[in-house]
Amino acid sequence: MPSISEKGKAMPASPIRKLVPFAEEAKRKGRKIYHLNIGQPDIPTPEVAMNALRNINIRVIEYSHSAGNESYRRKLAQYYQRIGIDVDHTNMIVTAGGSEAVLFALMTCLNPGDEVITPEPFYANYNGFAVTAGVKVVPVTSYIKDDFALPPIEEIEKKITPKTKGIIICNPNNPTGYLYSREELFKLRDIVRKHDLFLFSDEVYREFCYDGEKHFSAMQLEGIEQNVILLDSVSKRYSECGVRIGVMISRNCEVMAAAMKFAQARLSPPGLGQIVAEASLDTPAEYFRNVYDEYIARRNFMVETLNKMPGVYCPKPKGAFYAVVKLPVDDSDRFSQWLLEEFEYKNQTVMLAPATGFYSTPGSGRNEVRIAYVLNIEDLKNAMEALAQALLAYPGRTI
Repeated sequence: MPSISEKGKAMPASPIRKLVPFAEEAKRKGRKIYHLNIGQPDIPTPEVAMNALRNINIRVIEYSHSAGNESYRRKLAQYYQRIGIDVDHTNMIVTAGGSEAVLFALMTCLNPGDEVITPEPFYANYNGFAVTAGVKVVPVTSYIKDDFALPPIEEIEKKITPKTKGIIICNPNNPTGYLYSREELFKLRDIVRKHDLFLFSDEVYREFCYDGEKHFSAMQLEGIEQNVILLDSVSKRYSECGVRIGVMISRNCEVMAAAMKFAQARLSPPGLGQIVAEASLDTPAEYFRNVYDEYIARRNFMVETLNKMPGVYCPKPKGAFYAVVKLPVDDSDRFSQWLLEEFEYKNQTVMLAPATGFYSTPGSGRNEVRIAYVLNIEDLKNAMEALAQALLAYPGRTI
């Protein structure tokens, strides 16, 4: 029997989705599951986008330009210009979700065996993209006791080797909900400039910044204009995860010309998705105000409720709609599986994402989980009640 590739063997399973078979079995038993494991918002997609989908009037669904429809890229450039990011449509390649943008960026800028540094915990799929591109993710640890602030620059510099070619950040952060400040980004700029690295900035949660905090883009950092690659997506901004439209943006013409060859090799980004994404740019401001208010209410309720549970600590996220939470359990993977296999409260249980999958350092995150507060308040209340009861009943509790 032929053996699979080493790359296939090295490809990590998704920590967010690996418990799905246990969830499916729990559902077959008739249990209600509250999905706190995945960043799938229940917020309705903007009506302007849904209308565009309903009213598509074309005879043939054709390939688009490999960089994406020019009408969409021009309109998207106007969106970025309005928020202080000076780019035009020639600086961007539309991708199949933010995932393909990350993959194109890594394959364009790094050789197999090169290294990219990222604060951990980090978006778990960076590991998968790195394996696909043949590069190594080098973590520098941030800690829950510091609310997952950017690690000290000295710690980042210690990780730099001759193989280091870039730093990747997610701002606001998935999985922690941390929002990097201007000061932290300026420190990153200095290290990027000093060592002539690429800075990959994943900004898909840009609209989700709370408590009066403002998002500051890596594209606004002066002095490293040729080093920065912006990675973005419509998935969370407009609650359109399924249209699979993202974008890779850089002012570095050499980078974009090389990335274009990868884009041509996969032919084109999704045609119907681009129609929806282009229409979404006309979403009224009121939509975002309502979404903001909803997520603030969910966040405040969840954080307050979690921190009242014995042995639980939940930092207050400044952005996105996630939190990494410390639980009084011996093993977050075992606990998350136990919730689905053995626990129920009023015929309900919760599905969590064990934080171990968001770390590269062995042993890290064993008493932490990522919770996505993407459910309405009523469902969140029921989920938190079930979680509190589970923590009392779990055989491996540590208090």
